Amino acid sequence: MRFIWNLFGLLGFLVVLLFLTAIVQIGPSITRLFEFDDQALTTYAGIGRSLLETGSGPEATVWKIPVADGLSAQEVEETMRFVANEHNIKNVGELPLYKEVEAMSGKPFRFITVYMFCNAMTASRMLEINDAFSAYLPCRISMVEDKTGKLWLYTLNMDLMIYGGKTLPPAMKEEAVKVKDIILDIMNRGANGDF
Repeated sequence: MRFIWNLFGLLGFLVVLLFLTAIVQIGPSITRLFEFDDQALTTYAGIGRSLLETGSGPEATVWKIPVADGLSAQEVEETMRFVANEHNIKNVGELPLYKEVEAMSGKPFRFITVYMFCNAMTASRMLEINDAFSAYLPCRISMVEDKTGKLWLYTLNMDLMIYGGKTLPPAMKEEAVKVKDIILDIMNRGANGDF
């Protein structure tokens, strides 16, 4: 009987030792979580839910909006350009990927074009905070014809950039949220042909 008590005592000691080692190893990292934006947990929880639902990392980190039935890709493009101009955000480029695929393969391919929008001054201020923001630049919206012929608009989930880490300085956070709202307005109005 004494052997079993000694075994439990040793096991308890090892658990406590393991726990203390874990605290020493990851404790400093955990305290950094207190520097994160108040909405970081909500942002990651949403991405996690989407990941579990879809099983796809890329699907979990984007926003997508269906284009209204009956609208052509050209009508959506025209509306998005109009809305971007209305918000004074520049269309800095377009990549008609489907044309490149067709040219290289010699076969027709479904419509896929990437539209790039940017406010250079906002971009420069973001880069002053962290050069990694460059991966989000310029803001991209993709129009994709799915395999059934339905058009969709996609963009990166900007909440990860805005809320996913340390809180941005208030003025920069306000500016980043404004850009997010503009991109979503371009997408929503483009998807509905709403000038």
